[in-house]
Amino acid sequence: MLIADSISTAYLRAALLRRGRLLAFLSIGYMIVEGGVSIVAGALAGSVSLMGFGLDSVVELGSDSAALHRIAADLEPERRARAERRAQRIIAACFLALALYVTIDALRGLWLHVGAAPSTLGIIVAATSVMVMPLLARAKRRVAAGLESRALAADARQADFCAYLSAILLSGLLLNALLGWWWADPAAALAMAPIIAREGVLGWRGAACCDAC
Repeated sequence: MLIADSISTAYLRAALLRRGRLLAFLSIGYMIVEGGVSIVAGALAGSVSLMGFGLDSVVELGSDSAALHRIAADLEPERRARAERRAQRIIAACFLALALYVTIDALRGLWLHVGAAPSTLGIIVAATSVMVMPLLARAKRRVAAGLESRALAADARQADFCAYLSAILLSGLLLNALLGWWWADPAAALAMAPIIAREGVLGWRGAACCDAC
């Protein structure tokens, strides 16, 4: 009976690992498109929020790559623990650096009264992400719970945060495009900064907790 339970547990874990790997690859593909389109649209429109969102996508590429590394290390408990800590620290540092960049650039835009041109392309990518990212986040949470992985749970939370950022971005872009509010774009970017920073802090604290275990 114990052998049967062990085989069943191993089979379920292997299925979760395959699902997690597939989700990570899907996320990487989506983030490449989302980030590339956002950065190009941000550069064309002079949009701080779009550029910040695009760079956030680049950071999340690192998150998904770290998640793949964590999945690959699953069969070796000692290597798994190191991969957990390394993944969380890398992701956390990238998010903190991004939060600082977005804050400085948004404050500069507000101070200099620098607005952005309306961006239809930006609105499309933001609206798409509002729909796609919650689905990815939910699927990732299930895998993280099944594998009891803090690093994968952090990766799932980042998908949630990407959905929040998409909603903020979409609001700023629509206000700018429909009402001509020049300050909506840097204000949206500034609203993103604490959300990004909070994720970085949580990730760093999670890695510290792993060290203390």
